[in-house]
Formats: sequence, structure tokens, C-alpha cells
Amino acid sequence: MGSSISEIITRDVRFPTSRGLYGSDAMNPAPDYSLAYVVVRTDEGLEGSGFTFTIGRGTDLVVAAVDALAEPLLGRDAVTLTADMGAAWRLVTGDSQLRWLGPEKGVVHLATAALVNALWDLKARAAGRPLWKLLADMSPEELVACVPFQYLSDAITPEWATDLLAGRRAGREEREREMRERGVPAYTTSTGWLGYPDEKVRRLADAAVRDGWRSVKMKVGGDPADDERRAAILREVIGADRRLMMDANQVWDVGEAIGRMERLAQFDPYWIEEPTSPDDVLGHAAVARAVAPIRVATGEHAHNRVIFKQLMQANAIGVCQLDACRLGGVNEVLAVLLLAARFGVPVCPHAGGVGLCELVQHLAVFDYVAVGADLDGRLVEYVDDLHEHFIDPVSMRDGRYLAPTAPGYSAAMRPESLAAHEYPGGAVWRGVVAG
Repeated sequence: MGSSISEIITRDVRFPTSRGLYGSDAMNPAPDYSLAYVVVRTDEGLEGSGFTFTIGRGTDLVVAAVDALAEPLLGRDAVTLTADMGAAWRLVTGDSQLRWLGPEKGVVHLATAALVNALWDLKARAAGRPLWKLLADMSPEELVACVPFQYLSDAITPEWATDLLAGRRAGREEREREMRERGVPAYTTSTGWLGYPDEKVRRLADAAVRDGWRSVKMKVGGDPADDERRAAILREVIGADRRLMMDANQVWDVGEAIGRMERLAQFDPYWIEEPTSPDDVLGHAAVARAVAPIRVATGEHAHNRVIFKQLMQANAIGVCQLDACRLGGVNEVLAVLLLAARFGVPVCPHAGGVGLCELVQHLAVFDYVAVGADLDGRLVEYVDDLHEHFIDPVSMRDGRYLAPTAPGYSAAMRPESLAAHEYPGGAVWRGVVAG
């Protein structure tokens, strides 16, 4: 690895997905999938790429926050910095004036994710290993040293985590072989975006069945009759033996969520995702009690490890949907994986968007190999779009993510895609912005 960090490049990258209502849901009717993209470069030319996911306007604010967080990293020895990723995380998150803008939430924490993810990509590339393998090969003590345990001691401690990870080393080689050969089970969200007409939902669901998908997800939270009609179409097409998940994208109040799920229960949903505000821990707990045995799933908008701790302590969720970019990068993801193992909650990472599938495949493989060590109830979200813009895109087979093999965190984008989609000057946007 080069001796020092010489340059940190940030870019506002946006895809005009709103033109086809791709990604539409009850809270976000017309998103433009976007990235605050960052490259950390050493003076010998090694690069680490990272990003955080957004949906259009405001991406420039995250880019500006990345620039502010990055200042203390310039000129630092890259080997020393990435040798202690716990210290690196504290360096990125340690500016008290920037923390005041969160703390550990919002624009600054999204920026933290982009920069921290880039540092982990740099470390994995220098080691010549995919990120999941880099993590899996670390000793329990090395992994624990990366985890931000502040505010978690009433749930997990470094000593408990070290013992858990040491115990999980038994059978690790066999689990790793399984990930290389078969991969992590996935589900598709591509069938049920809220803005799609019925005939498109039916066509996409039929294609998903023919392609071998065993689990599909639909968006709910619009007109109740529309939700029920679309759910009926999906259940008819996929049959009774496949899983159907539902996602309300935070749009309901607690009582409304309970009432709406009473009507939708006839379609046998496996879970209801984000039934109410992502910050409402007690509200999630009330919904979970009322809709059981339907599971409550949430996490893509859980700002930090503390929210996850409370959700699990309150028995408020049955599925942990951590996000690789909403949390503060890999370090905080490690904390949530440990919390999920402590409370016995299956981790089903949120993906979709642009680039999230590329990141979460590493987290899911690592979780199975080294932390959770179980696939029961575990599914990773998959959306079949925009992967062509990445140098190391996901590899799917039989509805499963195959373990990545290329060094790094799979975050690096193709130069031509960056040039075309950079906002506002890229070719995709020049006419639109000028108009």
C-alpha cells in the first residue's frame, strides 16, 4: 500500500430512475437513485472506493459532509491508518463540531459511511482479498477492536463479543465453502414497486417464478384497495408455497399499521417492513405484538447501533434489516451483527437502490461465516438493476448471492458510468438540468 493518503475525491452521482417510477413506494413516489461517491487514493496509486446511497436532491449535501470529514485523513500514512480500523473510525467520527450536526445520524452519518466504506475497500484491496474474507480471517480480538461499543454495554460487551466470535470459529471452513459454492439466499423486490400498473406486476411476478425465486416483496401503503388487489395478484402468481413480504416504507401510524395488516394478513405475508416511523421503537413493539405471527422487519432507516439495540431489547423486530450506508460504515455494521446474534434476530440486509447489493453481499456472507453462523430466516434483498455500472457487480445463481471473489468491497464504479451520471454535468443530466 502507498505510504500516505494523497487525495480524496468526492462525486455526486445520480441515476434518473424516477422517469420509469423504478423504486417507487408509499414514502418516495419518484426517487432518482443516487450516490455520494468517494475515492481515497494513496501517493502510490492504490485506491479505495466507497459511497452512501441517496435518492436525488440533497446528495450534494452529503458530498460536502464527506469533504469536511475527510480533511484529517489527508497526508496520513495509509498502512498505519488501516492497520487499526477502530482508530480510523474514531478519527472519522471524532470531530466534535461535525458530531453536533448529528450526532451519529443524518447527513453527517451518511457521509461517515461513504468515507469509512472507502477505507475498508482500500484495506481489502491492499490485502488482495474481498472484504468478507478479510473480515472472516481476522481474529476475534482484531474484529472486536474495530467495533464501536459505546452506548452498547447494557446489551453486549467486548468480552462477550470475543467469546462469541471465538466460539463461531468451529465449522467456519465448512460455512465458507458453502458460501463459495451456493451463496446466500436472496429475495427480489423488482416485482412490486408501488407505481407499477397491475399488468406489469403480474408480468414481473411471473418472470420471477420462472427464474426460480422463492421469495418476493411488494410495496404497500397506498390506497387499501389497491394494496389488496396487488397482493392478490402476487399471491395468485407466486402460489401458496413461496414467501411474500410487504414493505410500507414508514408511511403508517401505529394504529393504522395494525389495522392495515389485519386486512393484508389474508395474503399470508412473511413480514411487514417499516410499518411506522423508523425512530419509534415502542411503536414497532406494539405493531409486532399485534400482527404476530407476521414478523416486523426494519432497519434501513435506523440511524445507528443504538436504535437497533433498543429495537431488539424491546422485542420490536423479528428481522434486522441493517443498511451498509445508513449506519456509519463497516465498523458500526459489525456492532449490529453482534447485537443481532445476542438477541437471536436474523439479519436480512437492506439492498436495492444502486450499489447496495454490491456492498451487502459481503456483510451477509461474513455474518454467516463468522457471526450468525445460521441461514435460518435469512434473506438478502436483491434488485436486478444498475449493476452494470460497477467494476465487480454481484453474481447471482438460483436466487442466491455468490460470495464475491475480487479484492475489495465491490464499491468501485466504471469510469464511463461516473462520467455519464455525475450531477449536474454528466451527459445523462446536462439537457435535463439546462431545461
